[in-house]
Amino acid sequence: MVKRKSRGPPKLPSKQLAILAVCRFAEPVALTSVFPYLPEMIESFGVNKKDVAKWAGITSAVFSLSQCMTAIVWGRASDRFGRKPAILVALTCTMICSIAWGMSTSLPMAITIRALSGGCNGNVGIIRTMVAEMVPEKELQPRAFSIMPLVWSLGSIFGPSFGGFFAKPAENLPGLFGNNKFLIKFPFALPNIVASVLFLTGITTGFLFLKETLETRKHKTDYGLEMGKKLVAATRFFFRPGPKPQPFRRFSSSHDPSASLLRPTSSAGSETSHTQDETFTQKHQKPALPRPALSEVFTRQSVINLMAYTFLALHSVAYDQLLPIFMHHPRQVPDETNTHLPFKFSGGFGIKSSRIGTMFTLYGVIGCFIQFLVFPPTARKFGVLNCFKCCAVAFPIVCFATPYTALIQRPLVQQAAMFGIMIVKCFAVIFAFPCSIILLTNSAVSLRILGTLNGVAVSISAIGRAIGPAMGGAAFTWGLEKGYVITPWWLLGTISIIGAIPIWHLVEMEGFNKSSSDESDDEEESLLDPIDEDRDGEILEGDEVLAFDDDEEALDTVDGDGLRKVHGGKHEEDEQTEGMHHRRLSHEIARRMTSPIGLREPVGPGGGRRLSNGLAASNMGQGTGGTSFS
Repeated sequence: MVKRKSRGPPKLPSKQLAILAVCRFAEPVALTSVFPYLPEMIESFGVNKKDVAKWAGITSAVFSLSQCMTAIVWGRASDRFGRKPAILVALTCTMICSIAWGMSTSLPMAITIRALSGGCNGNVGIIRTMVAEMVPEKELQPRAFSIMPLVWSLGSIFGPSFGGFFAKPAENLPGLFGNNKFLIKFPFALPNIVASVLFLTGITTGFLFLKETLETRKHKTDYGLEMGKKLVAATRFFFRPGPKPQPFRRFSSSHDPSASLLRPTSSAGSETSHTQDETFTQKHQKPALPRPALSEVFTRQSVINLMAYTFLALHSVAYDQLLPIFMHHPRQVPDETNTHLPFKFSGGFGIKSSRIGTMFTLYGVIGCFIQFLVFPPTARKFGVLNCFKCCAVAFPIVCFATPYTALIQRPLVQQAAMFGIMIVKCFAVIFAFPCSIILLTNSAVSLRILGTLNGVAVSISAIGRAIGPAMGGAAFTWGLEKGYVITPWWLLGTISIIGAIPIWHLVEMEGFNKSSSDESDDEEESLLDPIDEDRDGEILEGDEVLAFDDDEEALDTVDGDGLRKVHGGKHEEDEQTEGMHHRRLSHEIARRMTSPIGLREPVGPGGGRRLSNGLAASNMGQGTGGTSFS
């Protein structure tokens, strides 16, 4: 039997990854837009400047705690109802909470809405799962898993820039918004209104064009995709410059999968074919898989990866939370009363939200360059695990060096030094998170548990994201009171050292490949063995040698338009009949004939059925089977 030819090299599903990126883009924009104006927002609630860091940490902590309590629920829901519905619902809820956050008028209201927003934000693990299901090939994973962090970097460009630009628009842009009563009453609403437009774009794009990746749901009817196809077809029709002449070619039934391969000779034959199709579908439909057990999720390598990822999220998010507060805090001139190097000193940069937003924008631009152009080739050359270990070494250095920028008295030099440290951290963060996600994904025992595993990862890491900002904010407040601004930064440096220990116990697993996930598809495709037409004289499995009597009509295909004109004039029918009768056989010959597609039993003498020219022509006027008749 002729075997199938091997498939070509694997390729990234670029279109679906791009659609998923559009759905993802609004979340980092909405989250990072808060950073520049958060200190001023906390102060507008009547909080003392020394307590701003503490309450900012609490605000971030309740977000992460709520996310921790609901992440596994979102992961389970995506395993049961599908990835696409879970993503669309989460985006809608997050959009509503984002608008409500911008309209907060008190600290309790802001904390409550922040908690609700964290509970609705379950897309992180689900999107990782979709990427893993789209791209199971290990050689493509560095580039595939760098796309969503790249989207985060892009979001971190736009988020802080328009967050700092549109915050307090009545004060900062009086010519445009000075008389707007709504924006005067809610000075931090405009950045979130802009983010809601991005949320609507992501929701609409996902509903119309995003394909389901969950194995038990991907073959079900998706009305959103159907609507998207009609919308694309209508757009092409209206904006097409003019009808293009179509070249003549013989159509094949492969252009219409729903068309029957053989013309039904009677209503009974049509019903029989329909029954066979239903039987085939029911036989090869994949059954629903049971829920993954916890023992499948928590393997040794998965647990180590979860520990490393939790520590990474703890100190990284806490650093990002404290940095704008540190730069917004008033400067302090060092003297003998308040400074005793190397540990006792205090103060910040004393810059406003617009300047902070500019620095974070530049930070995001460089992050995009690193994410897209530097990380994939570096990870392929040196390995994901080795890159992760290098990042683990860089984090403590960044944390220990950050507070000493407060001692620089020249503002431009001070900001330049701080930006240099931010770039080093940018390299470390952009390498560390994709590497951790890739290692965690490849530690799963099967693709079936990825939804639950990523839900657990988001839930457990949310504990770190809750503890980190809360602990850092409290340490920052205590350090300002005692005159030791190094307290929160050295605390985060110590935590990053502890978090680096599990990384040296990780093992880079093999991951998944396409062949393992396509075994069932190969079984179905093996029902129709391909034929190599270049092998002359070879009889393949399913072919028969038929003997014809002298009086029996030879089997042949119809030339030209075939049966598309079966209702034509009598003259055409006479010409066809005359052509067939000229081919009567005068002696017994051996013929090679392949069974029609979908029938494995022999057709012809001895097979219980005779094939005529009418049955050998498809609805498009072509012969079926692997061989033409001459």
